[in-house]
Amino acid sequence: FRVFRDVIHEGGVVKGFNEKEGAASFSRKKLYELSAFAVGSGAKGLAWIKIFDNGWQSSLNKFFVDEDKRAVNEMLDASSGDLILIVAQTLKIANQALGALRLEVARRLDIISDGSYAFVWITRFPLLEYNESDGRLEAVHHPFTAPLEGDLALLDDHPEQARARAYDLVLNGAEIGGGSVRIHDLATQEKVFKALGVSAETAQSKFGFFLEALRYGAPPHGGIALGFDRLVAIMTGVKSIREVIAFPKTTRATCPLTNAPSGVDEAQLKELALQPCQESLD
Repeated sequence: FRVFRDVIHEGGVVKGFNEKEGAASFSRKKLYELSAFAVGSGAKGLAWIKIFDNGWQSSLNKFFVDEDKRAVNEMLDASSGDLILIVAQTLKIANQALGALRLEVARRLDIISDGSYAFVWITRFPLLEYNESDGRLEAVHHPFTAPLEGDLALLDDHPEQARARAYDLVLNGAEIGGGSVRIHDLATQEKVFKALGVSAETAQSKFGFFLEALRYGAPPHGGIALGFDRLVAIMTGVKSIREVIAFPKTTRATCPLTNAPSGVDEAQLKELALQPCQESLD
């Protein structure tokens, strides 16, 4: 199938998941809605396969020989009545789109029971990721996140493969906390800066105080920040986090408590060389 083949040749992936016994639950109209949802989540499109006793029902049917179909079915543990959903994209976008799609399918099938709390720790994130628009590597979390000790050697020749000592706590598919262990030795920090394309001069100019502290010796340190608002939203079952924030901001970026944004004095604008926005927020 040329679409899949081209994505793979360009360094992308073809990923999917099997919604067990999901074929009967999704008509063509509903599959079109899922496709639109996947596109809204970053994918270029969504391929689907319904599995029946007599074979595949899918637009992909004519592109796969029977041997390949059996291999796909075996890989995804698919049997009659199942629905396979597939995205072909870069690894990052494919994961994001399929993650969102998995939750959307679960919501539509009402298979997430009310009052259930499913926790999971996500660990060993990639340390760096490639920024297509800038044409360079950038930090996934921040440039001071420590790499896994076993991946230190990768920073020299394959920094994009290094994993981070970073972690997220997820509840019912929503992140409720995250953090990392920081770099605490100068040699590792310099390697990370080099992988990010930060010159020694720039590093010294921007972070000289920090590098000096590492030179004298800094203790290992790390932590986690919890999203209490998100946790309460999940526990109370509300759809919007704004329902549980004491003084929520509106979608128009205004604050009902302080009436912000308020007017700004001309002297302040002049001092900062700014001009007020002419568009009213009302």
